[in-house]
Order: sequence, then C-alpha cells, then structure tokens
Amino acid sequence: MESDSDTDKAPGDTDSPKPPSWAARWRANNPGPARTLSLAVTVIAAILVVMALVMPSSIVGIGPSKFLRLPGEAIVGAAVMLALPRRPRVILAAVSGVVLAALTVLNWLDMGFHQYLGRNFNMVLDWTLLGDAQSYLEDSLGRTATLAATAGLIVAVLAMFVVLALSVVRLSNIVARHQSTATRATLIAGVAWITCSSLGLEIAGVPLASDTTAVVMRSQTERVSETLKDEAEFGKVAKVDAFGNTPPAQLVPDLRGKDMLFTFIESYGRSAIEDPIMAPGVDKTLDERTKALAKAGYHAKSGWLTSATYGGSSWLGHSTTLSGLWISNQQRYRTVMASDHLSLTKVFKKTGDWDTVGVMPGVQKAWPEQSYYGLDKVYNAFELGYKGPKFSWSTMPDQYALEQFQQRVHGKKRTDGKALMSEVILTSSHQPWAPIPKMVGWDQLGNGSIFKGIEAAGNKSADVIADTTKSREEYGKSIQYSVTALTQWLTRYGSKDTVLVFLGDHQPIARVSGNHASRDVPISIVAKDPKVLDKVADWGWSDGLRPAHDAPVWKMSAFRDRFLTAYGSTPHPKKG
Repeated sequence: MESDSDTDKAPGDTDSPKPPSWAARWRANNPGPARTLSLAVTVIAAILVVMALVMPSSIVGIGPSKFLRLPGEAIVGAAVMLALPRRPRVILAAVSGVVLAALTVLNWLDMGFHQYLGRNFNMVLDWTLLGDAQSYLEDSLGRTATLAATAGLIVAVLAMFVVLALSVVRLSNIVARHQSTATRATLIAGVAWITCSSLGLEIAGVPLASDTTAVVMRSQTERVSETLKDEAEFGKVAKVDAFGNTPPAQLVPDLRGKDMLFTFIESYGRSAIEDPIMAPGVDKTLDERTKALAKAGYHAKSGWLTSATYGGSSWLGHSTTLSGLWISNQQRYRTVMASDHLSLTKVFKKTGDWDTVGVMPGVQKAWPEQSYYGLDKVYNAFELGYKGPKFSWSTMPDQYALEQFQQRVHGKKRTDGKALMSEVILTSSHQPWAPIPKMVGWDQLGNGSIFKGIEAAGNKSADVIADTTKSREEYGKSIQYSVTALTQWLTRYGSKDTVLVFLGDHQPIARVSGNHASRDVPISIVAKDPKVLDKVADWGWSDGLRPAHDAPVWKMSAFRDRFLTAYGSTPHPKKG
C-alpha cells in the first residue's frame, strides 16, 4: 500500500530545501571576514544616521565638532524600537529613514540658500528657484556639465533615501537582537544626554547634547505656517498706498520735462565699496567717474538702501524699490504684481507726460510684469539686435545694451512732446563674473560681434567659481565695468534734462561679500540741473558716486515715497 506522500506527489516535485544563496555560502565559508564586513556595515550605517541627525543647516563654522554630538532623537528612537514587535518596528524604521533623508535634503537646501541668498529655504515658495539655479549653471558651465551635475545630484539624493532607510532598519534589527545590551546602552545615553543638556556641556563651543533634527522639523513647520499667514496679511498691506489716489497732475510735478532713467546694476552691493579686496579698484573707479561727470556738468548724491534680498532673486530688489513695499519672497512678489499698487515707474505713465520704456537684456521669456511697471514698451534680450557671444549668464555687455537704448529709444526725436522715463537693467556684473566684457569704442559696437574675441580671451567661469579670492577680484572688476559703461553713456548722450537714478539690487553671494555682510546697496542720483539735487539736499547723502560709510541707510521700500515726496507729489492715500 502506498503512503499519502507517495500518491500526492506530482511528477517533478521534490522535498529538498532551496540551495543557500551565494551570500549565505560565502558567510558560511568565511565566518571571520563575514563578521568583519557585517560590523563595518553596521558602523557605517550608524555614522550615516548620526551625521544626518546632527547636521547643521549652515556651512558657516562647520567642522568636526558639529558632528561629535549626542543626538537625542537617536536615543528616543532606540527606546521606541525596543518596545515594538518586529513588523511595526521595521515599518517605522524604514519610514524614519525616509523622513531623515527628507530632512537632510532640506538641510542641504538651507545650506545652499544661506550661502547664495542669505536666508533659509522656504518649502512653500522656493521650489521654482531650483529651475532658475539649473539655468544659471547651464549658462555658466554649459549644458553637458549641467545635465551631468543634475543627474548626479538626483542619483545621490535617491541613493541617500535608500541608504538611510536601510541603515535605520539595520540598526533597529541590531537593537532588537540585543535587547538587554541595547536597553542598558539607551538608558546610559539618555542620562548622558540629559546631563550634557542640563549642564550646557560643549566641545569647541558646540553643545554636546543635540536636538538638531527636532529643531529642523519644528522650524520647517513654523516656516510653512508663517508663510501662509504672511500671504494673507501682506495682501492687506499691498492694498494700502499713500499715493494710490493722487491725481496725475499732483505726481512728481518738479520733474516735468526731465528724461528719467532708473537703472539697476546687478549685484552692486556695499561690499564692492568697502571690502578690502574689491574696494580699492571700485572706489578708484567711482572717484574717477565722479570727476568725469563733473567735467561734463553733472553732479551726484549717494546713499545706502537695505535690500529686501541678498545674493540673488534680483526681481525682489527691483520690485521693492519701485513699489515701496517690502517684497522679500516670491509670494509677496506675485501679490504685488497682481495688484494696482502704484509703482514708481508707473507714476510717470499715470501723469500722461512721459513715454515709458524698459530695456531688459536679462529677460528671455514672456514678462507679464510689464503692465504692473507701466512700461509702454520693453526691449528684452532678443529685441536689441545682439549678434555677439553671451558672457556667462549675461546675454550681452552693458555697454552694448546702453548703446541700443540710445539708438532705439533715448536718441530718437519724440514728436508727442513727452519726456522719457526708462527702466534699464544692467547684467554684466551677474555671477559668476567670468568672462567680463571690456569697454570698446562706442562707435565700434555694431551688432556686438566685436565682443567675440574679448569673450574668448576672458576667464572661464568654472575657474572663477572654484576660487573665492578670484571671485572677489573679478566681481570688483565687473562692477567697475558696469559703472564705467553707465556713466560714459551719460556723459556721451545725456543732456541738461537727463536725470539718472542708479543702484544695486542686492549684495553678491556670501562667498564674495562675506558670511556676515549687510544687505546694503549703494544708490546715486545724477543730474546736470542743480535744482534736481537741491530737492534731496536734506537727505544727508554724500556728494559724488561713492556714499560715505556713515551716509544714511534706509530700507529699500522707503525709497519710493521719499522720492515722490521730494519731487512735489501730494499724498492721497488709498486705504484698501
């Protein structure tokens, strides 16, 4: 009689167990190396998790002491893992690893934003800036290098999520496997953390007890909450305008008949005038150009404004200056651009006595902001006839853009009897400050082809980006170039009725301006008619193009109302 096992077995079935995997066979055959490898992997996992837990959010002062700390989150995590059964423990460990990886990415973003923009990364508003950063890298390093860097970064981030998740799971398994030892170690670590925290024990000025990850989570949550709250509150602020209901005839009556030119110089910050590396060359240029202007009959007054942005996001500086509102983030910018709050440039259009034009070689796509700024016509990067090479991010040299402004706008005879109000954005001093254009004869500019040899002979952006001292030196040279181009244009083409207001939009990045630099930028008013400068005599500004160290410092948002008041505008508030 056949047994059940014999009768139920299908042909080809076998009771033999599955053969061990290659890894299992290797461990069995090499127990010593296997234990060493396992220990090494565990140590690496622990190091990665601890480094992620204690990682600071700023590069400033970073060093070994920042990582030689006892993370309270690891102690709490170990205690929780000891109390959980296997399945929920593994799930929680994997989720914790993913969350830790996400917080690490946010920490990296904070580091980058601190270095380049002098502020933290905003999870609600700043994701769009990553696309701008990629475009900037493409302009600076080329498309191939940028694509390779982007792909490498994506792979690194994805790998970090996987590695940290696996690391936390591995450590949780070890804690569960050695419960008695892990319990004692967790108690000892907890007592040590409490003691270090209570006594304020430090190493190299850094607290030994760390709660960095908890602080990051709390600050990110608060930042999101504050952003959403600010959006609602700022919307109300933007509806209030001291000059919102002022009749056209009562706006800037003291500037009637003047050709107004508002010019922003990219990254022209206080550091250019006061930093020991950049200042000698820049100050010399400012003094020389002051004398050249005086020889041509022009005089200047200069002061300081504190910018709403730092290191980048130039449009925040432009809009803050011209709107009279503190526009320090993208949401505020969008709110103002969609409002009817009166911009300084739109003031001139509202009077009906000025034609209004923008020359913006940095604009390379549709620009709906034209309506808010009240500009009848905007010349972007593709409408100035330039056939020369780009200078890294800058689409064309400032001298060329100014000459095109002269040929297409300023130099043309106007038959409507109106004066001209222009907004011009100069871009040659945009980072990475390599290569930098050189001044050529104004009559030789042509279509810009003359700059091909200058661009080819200039520094490579990758070389300057990698060298802090070189970046500072080249930044200073770029400011000298922009100021020279602008003031030469004025002495060459300006008239007794030309009034030039020029300023920086923000300080350069921290690697150039320093980790503790102010947000101040220089601003100058230049005119041939003495009555123009007499109107601002009580501002306390310095004579010439170089503001004194102790010259008045105003918030950038204060300029619009002070300017309108100085030139005779009558407030008629709009209260929202």
